[in-house]
Parts: sequence; structure tokens; C-alpha cells
Amino acid sequence: MAELVFFTGTMDSGKSTLALQMDYNHRAGGRLGLLFTRHDRSGEAAITSRLGLRTPAIEVTASSSFWDEVVRRRTHGEEVDYLICDEAQFYRAEQVDDLARVVDELEVDVYAFGIGTDFRARLFEGSQRLVELADRIESLQVPTLCWCGRRATHNARTVGGTMVRTGEQVVVADITGRGTLPPAGVTAQGQPVEVGYETLCRRHYMAGRTAATADVMGEGEQLLPFGE
Repeated sequence: MAELVFFTGTMDSGKSTLALQMDYNHRAGGRLGLLFTRHDRSGEAAITSRLGLRTPAIEVTASSSFWDEVVRRRTHGEEVDYLICDEAQFYRAEQVDDLARVVDELEVDVYAFGIGTDFRARLFEGSQRLVELADRIESLQVPTLCWCGRRATHNARTVGGTMVRTGEQVVVADITGRGTLPPAGVTAQGQPVEVGYETLCRRHYMAGRTAATADVMGEGEQLLPFGE
């Protein structure tokens, strides 16, 4: 039986890498599928991994219909056995409903990949609906670490290295800090405002302590052994 599976984890936990590996494995097994993404870090219609992997994908827009896409292709004799849906947190709730219908009525496997919560520690619309509808939810086993050495559990947005809790939910920037804050995106001196994302443990997320501000404030915590 086909199923809807949601693979989730913090930023930098290998979601896109796993999505591409899963696509490779299914194709190697003789199955044919479609790849989808939305707001990929590369700015292109592709699924990209920080390990350097890249595969073209169909860009999901606000008006995209997964049902229509699969039905159209099958009507023209194209086989569609599965869908790989990356950056699924950015999908609309109705589009996740659409994915569930593709699974239940067309017997197409759907593998969705995305982070659960935004920089405010609130569920994304797409992630919330996936949690509600998925047959299975898989937490990625590749841990990301906070600057203190603890396991990271939250995604923080930074502006110039300082954590922020307000602003638009979606501002696309790489975890390494590349990006600008719309609409102005400049300081009073005309320099670009650097927007980035950093994974933090709950303690430092709640305290608003990023690696940069911890250095400035002179936080003297000792790095913890892995797993504590």
C-alpha cells in the first residue's frame, strides 16, 4: 500500500541529502517518480544538498496541484510511482491534503521532507498538516549541534549575528548566513543586513544566545561531550 511519510529535523540535519538518496534508491529499483521543491536555498528549481548534490525538481507554487500533475502525466502514459517533496514546510495545508489524496486514490508513495518549526518555534503550515495526516513521521537521526555542544532542537534566525523573534515567517537564507532582509536589507551606512539561521539547543534558543552574542557577552560555558 502507498503511504505518506514525513521526514523532519532541524536545519542542516541532512533532509535534502536523504531526499536525493531516496530518489536514487527507488530509481535503481526500477521505480519512476517526480521531485518537487519550494524555496530551495539555491534559488533554483532543484533539490540541493550542502554536501554538493543537486538534482532538478519541479518548483511548487501557491497554485500548484500535485493531483493534477500526477493525473496529467499518467494520462499521457508516464509512470509515476512516488513523489519526493522537499522543503514541504512551505507547502499550503491544502497542498498537503492533495498529497494525501494522491496516496489514497492513486496509490502513489509520497515522501515529504521539511523542518517542523520556524524561527519563532511555531509549526509551519505545511509541517503542521503533515503531522496531522502522515502515515508515518520519521525524525532524522543525523544530529545538529548548538554552539555549546548540546544537541540542537530549534532553528533561530539571526540578523547581524543577533537572534530575532519577529518578522516574516519565510526569509530564505543559508544556514551559513547568506541572505538579505527584505524590504530594506541595508544598515544606515548602506551596508547589507546579513540574515542567517543557526541551530540552537532549547536553553540557548529561549535565552536568545547565538554563537556570536555568546562570544560578545563572554559566556564561559564549557563545551559538552556529544550526546549530553
